[in-house]
Amino acid sequence: MTPTPDGPHNSAPRFERRVVLLAILAGLPGGIVALLLIWSGDMTPRSQWTLTFGIVAGWGIVAMVLREQVVRPVQTLSNLLAALHEGDYSIRSRGARTDDALGLAMLEVNALGDTLRQQRLGALEATALLRSIIAEIDVAIFTFDEDGRLRLANIAGQRLLGQPAERLQGRRAEEVGLADALAATPPHTLAADFPGASGRFEVRRRDFLQGGRRHRLLVLADVSATLREEERQAWQRLVRVLGHEINNSLAPIKSIAASLRGVLARRDRPADLEADLERGLTVIGSRTESLGRFMNAYARLARLPPVRPRPVSVEEIVARVAALETRVPVEVLGGPPVVIQADGDQLEQLLINLVRNAADASLDCDGRVTIGWERQNGQLELRVEDEGPGLADTANLFVPFFTTKPDGSGIGLVLSRQIAEAHGGGLTLTNRTDRTGCEATLRLPFDARR
Repeated sequence: MTPTPDGPHNSAPRFERRVVLLAILAGLPGGIVALLLIWSGDMTPRSQWTLTFGIVAGWGIVAMVLREQVVRPVQTLSNLLAALHEGDYSIRSRGARTDDALGLAMLEVNALGDTLRQQRLGALEATALLRSIIAEIDVAIFTFDEDGRLRLANIAGQRLLGQPAERLQGRRAEEVGLADALAATPPHTLAADFPGASGRFEVRRRDFLQGGRRHRLLVLADVSATLREEERQAWQRLVRVLGHEINNSLAPIKSIAASLRGVLARRDRPADLEADLERGLTVIGSRTESLGRFMNAYARLARLPPVRPRPVSVEEIVARVAALETRVPVEVLGGPPVVIQADGDQLEQLLINLVRNAADASLDCDGRVTIGWERQNGQLELRVEDEGPGLADTANLFVPFFTTKPDGSGIGLVLSRQIAEAHGGGLTLTNRTDRTGCEATLRLPFDARR
């Protein structure tokens, strides 16, 4: 800070002069009286001058001692505060005591120094720990300033970009190949080819302030191995399900075909040959048709189109879905007026699946189906409740092609959850706690400003 004419460099001398001046003025009345008595008495001139010199000299010495007693503690206090301002918390005052006001001030400054020292030590330890974690963590971490220049890259980030931190410092995102990652909307999976690695990376980004300036934190995690493992497991599950269903159909077809071939190879064909052929071909046709339905159901699950969001009124779409179910009573409990951004066709298909399942469960129990919704924690929560027997097996609800219905395909709930997750929401099924039955809860994000 540049001192002004009335700033720190001039205020201290002026303060000291005022102390001396006040000390002189405090002794002025007594000094004048003493001098008048000396010079009006019967003393010799030499004695008068000697006493006058002694009084004036003592007067000055007392003023200077008083100045030191007042100014020196203030200077000490100023030096302590200056040291704290510069970050030096090791200096302490020896005049700290509790039996006078100045000593209390010194004591408080010493306590402030101890507190700041502890806080600084804690901050340094936390910073050192954070730096160690950032340096050792196997995730690439970068920070960019408000001008888009790279300011920090941990060891994993340096390894990913194939350059040391000294060469990366101050370069723009475009120059180091991070422009796409920095512009991506997190959370996002980005396929990229860096000098140190290539594959798919999960992108995380967060803004923060440092020194009053906006910075951006970028985190890149290589998820290629994880995704490959997930894909491998998905393929294994798919092959297992497909193999199970196909074998269930091919085994009787193969058995019946072998039996019919054996009958036709006999010389003495039975009289009911035509009836056996008819029954065998019927079974073969039935199993083939069942296998065709299964493959069509799988194709339908695999070909779910991307979401095309547009404003959808929850009240209107629920009313349409409720009107489609005529086997059991469907009561719309309603809720607040909500308009969400969603794919109306997919959302309607999801609700149709939920209402149909609820109606199937309530049909044999002469129960009803209720639909209601509410706003909860920034989300739309829509509930479809039935009065059926409830869920006996919750572990396999969302397993593809698993069904407890004789004519079920086993993809309705899987498709419904896939639609919900594609909209950024979720779907859960639980047994009701107030009575027997099931409760399906659909959660979808919505704009609370609408």
